[in-house]
Amino acid sequence: MSRRTTPVPPPDEALARPLRADAERNRQRIIVTARKVFAQRGLEVTLDDIAREAGLGVGTVYRRFADREALVEAIFETEIQRIIALAEEALKREDAWDGLVHLFMAIGQDFADDRGLREFFLEGAHAETRVASARDHITPAISAVIARAQEDGSLRDDIEPTDFALIQIMLGAATQHTRSVTPDLWRRYLTLILDGLRTHRDAPSPLSHRALTQGELDQSHVLTPKPSTSARQGQGS
Repeated sequence: MSRRTTPVPPPDEALARPLRADAERNRQRIIVTARKVFAQRGLEVTLDDIAREAGLGVGTVYRRFADREALVEAIFETEIQRIIALAEEALKREDAWDGLVHLFMAIGQDFADDRGLREFFLEGAHAETRVASARDHITPAISAVIARAQEDGSLRDDIEPTDFALIQIMLGAATQHTRSVTPDLWRRYLTLILDGLRTHRDAPSPLSHRALTQGELDQSHVLTPKPSTSARQGQGS
């Protein structure tokens, strides 16, 4: 009678588990690096840029993500869930108005800190269908926060969830122009907006940030008109 032996896996199977672990480490390294680069420089960076920043070969990045769109989707799927979690946290606050303010402030800070996030949600710098899908997931959570504040009478009853998106676009524009001058200026304008949204208050809310000086306004180029296409062409001729 022959002695039974334990089968020995072929070499490629024996090595599969370490390779998978190494691939996952590289994937996480790419995601962490891309999140940082997107936040600082926006979504126009290339996979080559991210590979260089991560200290990895370009081929390694392309093996994990077929193109930049796949990498953006992987990163912002997590951000979508985090924004939904912020809305759920706002709903748990005892005071409905405080919950609404908390949500505005938290998302405003995210957009101020992360250029890529701002471009993804507010500027449409991505595939339209994916951005629309992201908004479809987030809108019900934000709508619930708005409805709760309206039901307790603290928020104007003519405010719609689409107003929330446009307010964030306005704040994002302020951040984009003044980030290098004073990155927290958006808080001043959010406070002014919230005072206008509230149905009743004893006095104007204190502004947490001063207004720009004339020199800072000039430096931000907010009021500087962009040259026309014909002017740019004339300069290049």
